[in-house]
Amino acid sequence: MSEVGISHGIEGQMSGQWEALKAVVTGASSGIGQATAELLGEKGVGVVVHYNRNRKGAESTVDAIEAKGGRAIAIQADLSSAEGVGLFAAAVHKDFGEIDILINNAGSMVERSFLSEASEDLFHRVMDVNVTSVFLVTKAFIGDMVKKKKGSVVNMGSVAGRNGGGPGSGIYAASKAAVISLTKSMAREFVADGIRVNAVNPGIILTPFHDEFTAPELLHSFIENVPLKRGAQPSEVAEVIVFLASDRASYLTGESVEINGGWLMS
Repeated sequence: MSEVGISHGIEGQMSGQWEALKAVVTGASSGIGQATAELLGEKGVGVVVHYNRNRKGAESTVDAIEAKGGRAIAIQADLSSAEGVGLFAAAVHKDFGEIDILINNAGSMVERSFLSEASEDLFHRVMDVNVTSVFLVTKAFIGDMVKKKKGSVVNMGSVAGRNGGGPGSGIYAASKAAVISLTKSMAREFVADGIRVNAVNPGIILTPFHDEFTAPELLHSFIENVPLKRGAQPSEVAEVIVFLASDRASYLTGESVEINGGWLMS
């Protein structure tokens, strides 16, 4: 996975908008994170492809970016602890330098469990992977953007954080509600430094997430309640994330964009 030069520019946008920018995309070995990393790479952004267990998927993401003339590296880390995030940030800064864009995508339901049956350990595991990681990773990289007085952070929320989630996903829903709130707090705190912080709240997205956590009949029932009568592709969410990271979204901060096919309208 050799590094090659970053391509410059993007159709229909100001020349050089993406030139020399660098991004970290957490959880980029599959699904929405993978699609986002590949789209950023296609636009000319150098991308750090984070993964925890799925090395093959991360390498595939890097290969796809490099195949289109982009630059990317894959770095492994457990982002649910301060130690893991510290090692990850050190590796990024050593091998890739300071970043301009942070996509906090890594997360998991861990397992479906009704609140009445869930253990305290499960609660903390879900909160650590979905909320603590966003807090720690943002702290690790926000200084890069403060120095430049410019940057963009996009956090991964969920429709579950708005509607309480489906069967057995109450802890996950609570964690994503926390991410949505944390996004607003970050946006208020960092706006004076020229940094925008937004979130996306996907609905039913056809990713390995549902292969792992959602039985086919449950997924079908979810989709039946979506006005558009389908689940979305990861690339459809990636388009919104990359828009939020771009200068075209220069007047958006503290926003949570719903991407759910009309499942939840507000």
